Amino acid sequence: MKAQRVSLQLVAAMLFLCSVRGRGLRRCLLSMDIHHIEESFQEIKKTIQAKDTFQNVTILSTLETLKSIKPLDVCCVTKNLLAFYVDKVFKDHQELNPKILRKISSIANSFLYMQKALQQCQEQKQCHCREEATNATRIIHDNYSQLEVQSAAIKSLGELDVFLAWIDKNHQGTSAA
Repeated sequence: MKAQRVSLQLVAAMLFLCSVRGRGLRRCLLSMDIHHIEESFQEIKKTIQAKDTFQNVTILSTLETLKSIKPLDVCCVTKNLLAFYVDKVFKDHQELNPKILRKISSIANSFLYMQKALQQCQEQKQCHCREEATNATRIIHDNYSQLEVQSAAIKSLGELDVFLAWIDKNHQGTSAA
């Protein structure tokens, strides 16, 4: 009898923890087709990366911080990195090729849409920003500011696939497929 009670309590605790973890990832729905954004980026990736003169420097690529973001911080880091790309990278990048400019504009518009959805979640107090999340995005901003503005924008655009893969991984089941 006692063993059954302990087993039942253990199962209940596991279900509770799973539901809390699931809610942490799905608090803020991203109803966006990430794969469409990835396809748009793949069409311009080689051209953007060819302009990158600092091949040995990264802003996002080797950042272990992104890999270590806890589920509770996913919403905040996503929101902060979307703002980073919208407010800095897309604005700082100067593109003369109209085809590439259209693709970048399309990606930027998608980011604005996702940013708006996450802003609503934050207003509803469903997207908390803990110190770890703030520190992770601060590192990215610091890496960006160590380069000249145009070089940093090109570098960040060239690493966009890293961010998109992170969004896809951390918002599985929350974005439209």
